[in-house]
Amino acid sequence: MSTTSATAVPPFRVESATPASRAAAVVGLLLLAVLATAPAWGGSGFMKLLIEFFTLLALAQMWNLLAGYAGLVSIGQQAFVGLGAYGLFVGTDRLGLHPLLAIPVLAAVIALIALATSLFAFRLHGGYFAIGTWVIAEVFRILVSGAKEVGAGNGVTIQGAAFLGPQGRLALTYWLALGVGFGSVILVAWIMRSRLGLALRALRDSEAGAESLGIDVFRTKLAVYLIASVGCAVAGAIIYLSLLRIQPNAAFSVDWTARMIFIVIIGGLGRIEGPIVGALVFIGLRETLADFGSLYLVILGVVAIGLTLLAPRGLWGLFVARFPMVSFGAQPRLVMGAQTPGGAGPPPGTTPTEVA
Repeated sequence: MSTTSATAVPPFRVESATPASRAAAVVGLLLLAVLATAPAWGGSGFMKLLIEFFTLLALAQMWNLLAGYAGLVSIGQQAFVGLGAYGLFVGTDRLGLHPLLAIPVLAAVIALIALATSLFAFRLHGGYFAIGTWVIAEVFRILVSGAKEVGAGNGVTIQGAAFLGPQGRLALTYWLALGVGFGSVILVAWIMRSRLGLALRALRDSEAGAESLGIDVFRTKLAVYLIASVGCAVAGAIIYLSLLRIQPNAAFSVDWTARMIFIVIIGGLGRIEGPIVGALVFIGLRETLADFGSLYLVILGVVAIGLTLLAPRGLWGLFVARFPMVSFGAQPRLVMGAQTPGGAGPPPGTTPTEVA
């Protein structure tokens, strides 16, 4: 009689949530509820500052998704900020759509445009990809600057939202900014807990290794590129719903991407918390150093260089190195010897072990 032997597999389960992530979710919901009421108690200056913070947060999260997770270092995301701004103008002023309807419509159109540009951008790799995205942004700037239908080089003023009134427009812009800010964080956290997030982690570790495991590298990067492009366009539309005046040189300025990079590098590349910390630091420095004139930019550069040298993983990376924690539960963990859904617990005399 033949016998077979099998090695017993210890019980395990995969977890994403942690006590810290659950606490962060509760705090986030409470903060969202309080901030949603800001139009009732906050002044216009305070609300405009929060609009800028939330839109910059969304832009930084999108750039972090591209560069920090997919390894696609783009210096041309200003293309989609500008297209989002002009898309809002066309939707509200030319088509007569309400801003709440114009933004989803432009998001769909931007997705198609991003798909078209990816056919050119994805032929390039590394530094050539970064330069290629900047060239694409410049092409869009030149095309818009020559289009008389949207004011050419003189730009245009969004008048399709005038029916809301100053206070109504400010409140609507604030709620949209609040939604896109919190939404960008939730979106990235959800992506990193999904199969797409697992694929992105594999790509970040080794693109060749990920491909050998059956991951479609092109489709994974394309999905992230489309998401980030649409996210930047929506944020751009909200920014210019607040500013109203659109000029091509400003809307397609590389300064937008420079801010994204600064925020992500300062906060922590490849971490969801990084753009949050970086946006807070950026806004704080700008408000503190506003009276220094052009010296403000020099100080920002010195801060960026100093933190890059002293804390290569960003401020959040420096923090978690001393106080390990996971705020958003975006990192799956294998818990060995843990209680299983069938009720089997760890072997006698053992304790659950977590493997990140």
